[in-house]
Amino acid sequence: MKKTLSILIVVITSMVLSSCSYNSMTSMDENVKAKWGQVQNDYQRRSDLIPNLVATVKGAANFEKSTLTDVINARAKATSVQVDPTKLTPESIQKFQAAQGQLSSALGRLLVVTENYPDLKSNQNFLGLQAQLEGTENRITVARKDFNDAVQEFNSKIRSFPANLTAKMFGFTEKGYFQAEAGAENAPKVQF
Repeated sequence: MKKTLSILIVVITSMVLSSCSYNSMTSMDENVKAKWGQVQNDYQRRSDLIPNLVATVKGAANFEKSTLTDVINARAKATSVQVDPTKLTPESIQKFQAAQGQLSSALGRLLVVTENYPDLKSNQNFLGLQAQLEGTENRITVARKDFNDAVQEFNSKIRSFPANLTAKMFGFTEKGYFQAEAGAENAPKVQF
């Protein structure tokens, strides 16, 4: 009798949890982690391209060393900041984003400096790397948007009734979003 009652309780509990969206929350949580993995993949691609870009620029032009140093240092800092996909808090994402923002800024200065070197601008290696870097920046933008969409879907699900009860019971918490950097609403000033 006790065994039958235990089996019945397990079956009923499974059905209740299933109806409260545990499985879909788990699936959405994994989707958020996968999207975060793609964001990191695209940032890694950018990081891998930078040494080639810097080497090409360095080999073709002898320019302000501080710009090159800034790019190298920013790349080192950006690759050292890691975020655990199971802890996608707004704070951890902001820290990651700040390091990547410094790298973006340094790369922007590097590309502006290269405008002063006509030989470099016509160098096929540089043009190819510049195109790869531009494509990578576009991939990063798309990956961050996809990540934010997955986070929105997940956060909406765990805040909706009755799924919020299951979310609390099993420790599902809200994920953080990528946000625009401070001053991103202003167009960058390019000076030659």
